[in-house]
Amino acid sequence: MSITVRQATIHDLELIAPLFDAYRVFYGQASDVAAAARFLRERFEHHESVVMLAVDEDGEGAGFVQLYPLFTSVRMARLYLLNDLFVAPGGRRRGVGAALMHQAADAARALGAVGMMLTTAHTNLAAQRLYESLGWQRDTEFREYVLRF
Repeated sequence: MSITVRQATIHDLELIAPLFDAYRVFYGQASDVAAAARFLRERFEHHESVVMLAVDEDGEGAGFVQLYPLFTSVRMARLYLLNDLFVAPGGRRRGVGAALMHQAADAARALGAVGMMLTTAHTNLAAQRLYESLGWQRDTEFREYVLRF
């Protein structure tokens, strides 16, 4: 599978929205492509995220990664949260995820970030293997807490 990975724009919503919807379905949410498109449109319009898009040789979306900006007060610098990574079934185990991750890291560096962070499910072993193969390290210094509303 030949793919191209590039930074997405608002003009790519038709390619990204179905992938984003499939990502949400993977995590147990009901399918709603229209709502996915609205959510992504808002992120683009308000410059609230950076999306990398993998496109196959037929011009179809093969996967995406979405980064959200954060800051580290201690280092007084920008970080990016890699919040969403999804590869369409046909692109899995073909290097699409790794290509997206590399492009995301390159984009974060180019935007002046000092690092990236992500969280994944304890049971998502395939993702964990990918992250570790790309040099990501499990944080042993901090414990994550969540306050849900």
